[in-house]
Amino acid sequence: MLVDMRTRTDRITAHDGSFDAAVWLPDAETGPGILLVQEIYGVGPYIEKVAIELASRGYVVAAPDLFWRLEPHWIAEHTPEGTAAAIELSQRFDVAQGVADCALTVSHLRRLPEVRDGVGALGFCLGGSVDYMLATQFELDAVLSFYGSAVPDATGLMERIAAPLLLVFGGDDPYIPRERVAAVEKAAEGRPNVVVHVEEEAGHAFHNSESPMFHQPEPAARAWEVALAFLEEHLPVR
Repeated sequence: MLVDMRTRTDRITAHDGSFDAAVWLPDAETGPGILLVQEIYGVGPYIEKVAIELASRGYVVAAPDLFWRLEPHWIAEHTPEGTAAAIELSQRFDVAQGVADCALTVSHLRRLPEVRDGVGALGFCLGGSVDYMLATQFELDAVLSFYGSAVPDATGLMERIAAPLLLVFGGDDPYIPRERVAAVEKAAEGRPNVVVHVEEEAGHAFHNSESPMFHQPEPAARAWEVALAFLEEHLPVR
C-alpha cells in the first residue's frame, strides 16, 4: 500500500449527464494510462486494490463508475446477498452505454497532463466484456480482459481489435464453460496480437482477492504475472 499516493475523483461529461472516475497517480505523478473497468461489485475495495498496485508500478489509473445511471457509486459486498444484488443490477446495465462511458474515460485519460506513453484497458468480469467491446471500436495500446462472459459470443469481432489483446479465463468457470473458452482459443489462432491464457483449475472471478467465494490465490498469482508481463511488453513504464 502506498502511503502518499495521490488519488482524486474526476468528473466526466456524457451526452445524458456526468459520472465520476476515480483516479490514482503513481509516485512519479506521470506514466502510461490504464482504464480499469469494474466488476459487478462496483468501484470498491477489490478494484481499489488493483488500482493501487498498478499505480505503484508507475501507471495512471482511472476507474469510471459504470452504474451511475442506475445506482451511482454502487458498491456491493462480496457475500451471497451482495452478489445477488449486484447480478440483478448488472442485468439492467446497458453495455453499449458502458462502452461509450469507457471511451469517454480513455479520451479523458489521454488529455491528462499526467498521462504519457499510451493508454491501455484492464477489465474484470463485466469489465472484461466491456473493455473487449471497447477495443473493437476504439484504439488502445493494450487490452486485458479477465473472464469476460460476453467474449465467447463475440469472437467474430476479434478481427476488429488491432491492439495487443490478453484474454484470461478459468478452465473450470461455471459461467463460461470450457467449450466456450475453446471457441475463443480457436478464434485467436493465427492472430499475433491475441494471447489467450487459461488457468485450467480456476473458476470465475478467481483473481478477486476480496471475495472468499471466488478467490483462488495460486491461479490468481500466475495469471497476474502474465498480465504484468503483458503490460510491461506493450505498455511499459519508461
